[in-house]
Amino acid sequence: MNSSIKRAVLGIPDRAWREITYPTAIPDPDTGELISNAEVAEIPAYTAFASRKKSEQVTARLIVRRARDLDKPATIGEQGELFPVWRYHPFFTDNAAPTLQAEREHRHHAVIEQVIADSKAAALAHLPSGHFNANAAWLTLWAIAYNLLRAAGALASAFHAKATTATLRAHLVHVPARIARSARRITLHLPHNWPWQHAWTHLFDT
Repeated sequence: MNSSIKRAVLGIPDRAWREITYPTAIPDPDTGELISNAEVAEIPAYTAFASRKKSEQVTARLIVRRARDLDKPATIGEQGELFPVWRYHPFFTDNAAPTLQAEREHRHHAVIEQVIADSKAAALAHLPSGHFNANAAWLTLWAIAYNLLRAAGALASAFHAKATTATLRAHLVHVPARIARSARRITLHLPHNWPWQHAWTHLFDT
């Protein structure tokens, strides 16, 4: 946040914050910590680019979500927090929906944008054909592979559940293993001291 947004956010009165509870926990964009409760407030007429000339200034809604900062809880024997510490996540929008609905739609957009960014680092970096049907088939196969890989990541470990597709491929798919056959049995030899061994084997133990 720049200084102008910080001043605006810190100027929001306590009575303006509205508590929201997520049906399912969502990850904090800064820490990755799962949160299920937060508070939302709005500045209905915030002017962005105020330092520029009048024609370049934009006035719209500044909606802010704040969540408790639980990154450093008090340990045994330490004094608890004297006052709550918050993480603030503002966004600027002209969405006319009610505040809580606009905040929910914004979070959905963020999820979709992450999927798009992830796909551009994989199979959707380019489409292979000049024919629509061929590209449609390519897109369908990518969607199947993407969802299977995300499911594998969720089964492997908490880290891989939120890792990018490139990381999942490097850790769980591109495995330098060796296949050995002996007495009609096939043995898969995995690397020694491999850091992702437990995550990989957990796929088959779940």
